[in-house]
Amino acid sequence: MRYLILGVTQARDETGAPLSIGGARLRALLVALALRAGGPAAAAVPDLVDEVWGDDPPRDAPAALQALVARLRRALGARDSIRADPAGGYRLAVADRDDVDLHRFTRLARAGARELAAGDPAAATTLRTALGLWHGPALADLPEPARTAHAASAEAHRATALRDRIEAELRGGGADPAALLHEIETLIRQHPYDERLRAQQLRVLRAAGRPADALDAYEHTRRALAEGLGTDPGPELAALHAELLRPPPPRAPEGNLRPRLTSFVGREPELGSLRADLPRHRLITLTGPGGSGKTRLAEHAAAAHPEPAWLVELARLDHPDAVPDAVLSALGMRETVLVAREKTVPEDPTALLLEHCAHRAPTLLVLDNCEHVIGAAAELAERLLTHCPGIRILATSREPLGVPGESVRPVEPLPPAPAHRLFADRGAAARPGFAPADDPDAVAEICA
Repeated sequence: MRYLILGVTQARDETGAPLSIGGARLRALLVALALRAGGPAAAAVPDLVDEVWGDDPPRDAPAALQALVARLRRALGARDSIRADPAGGYRLAVADRDDVDLHRFTRLARAGARELAAGDPAAATTLRTALGLWHGPALADLPEPARTAHAASAEAHRATALRDRIEAELRGGGADPAALLHEIETLIRQHPYDERLRAQQLRVLRAAGRPADALDAYEHTRRALAEGLGTDPGPELAALHAELLRPPPPRAPEGNLRPRLTSFVGREPELGSLRADLPRHRLITLTGPGGSGKTRLAEHAAAAHPEPAWLVELARLDHPDAVPDAVLSALGMRETVLVAREKTVPEDPTALLLEHCAHRAPTLLVLDNCEHVIGAAAELAERLLTHCPGIRILATSREPLGVPGESVRPVEPLPPAPAHRLFADRGAAARPGFAPADDPDAVAEICA
């Protein structure tokens, strides 16, 4: 059996089907018993009389209560659903306190609060589940003043869980900002002096890229608190206001990968493997013959990597000494090198590169076509990895670099099916109406 008292009172059997609980006093008795279900003490007769009849108790209250208990047992379909306690009073029989939605809500809300405090991303789901148990005002069928006395704690706990859920979604970043803002502002209209809600409003506006609106909302908050309570905003709101007044830091470069004009076909397994391996290895080299697709595979893997990626094209270099300059140029450091060379004592471009990258935020370098300058590329890669902890390298080459810690990934020719897909895609792009089926033998030979 399950008992729902967070709204209009309901009882459901083991299949989930609702049972008919007719009559206001019958529902009030069920609420009063469910409140204490699974607890250490039975519901005392005087308490039940007060909560069911309020200020108008029957003349023989214990007998009237006993008759009402008998009616409720029949409605629930089992005599042992409500048990008389030897010490006096009655107990609602439950297998677990979670059989009463109020007690399940309380447990989940507390668990969600603990998860939120620990930074556990599961907090939002736990709190949504808890709040989903509500289907109206708590203990709606309990008459006054008993309802107010018992429901106050549940409603306060609900309000806290709601704020916690908003906080969890704010931290998780997956919620729709517009929907979250609408919900927060609806709550603010009900609780205009709640500073936690006001702070959440500012944070949502800031996250949505609306700093001017966030500053305006802060000013409304400041006036509301001053006029309504005679106080200034607390530390959290004041700190948020100070952050909003500071200019945003300049955005770090996000790499130099260029969008490609053609599709990427047939390397799904290799791409998935690279995406999994890049966070674990600081140097991965894709090897294979020319034209096998190493560069495109490296570019797509780098584009999906969370760190900024910089492509260094080495194929056009005609001398190994040009490798450090090529990396500096790709990183936008060419002017630094030129200025350095105008000094009385010219600086080594490798030294400049190491100095620039030593304290750089995590960065992925894609060294493409290393085979033309394999020795210089290997030497520079080893020095960067040794002296620059934030640097990660994805290289393409016809042969491994031979650097300690290198993880080599051979890139094999495309299997027939994706090779045919690639050929068909490129053919259609070059000649509208192209159909590989018109000459399947020629297509098979070319793909092979």
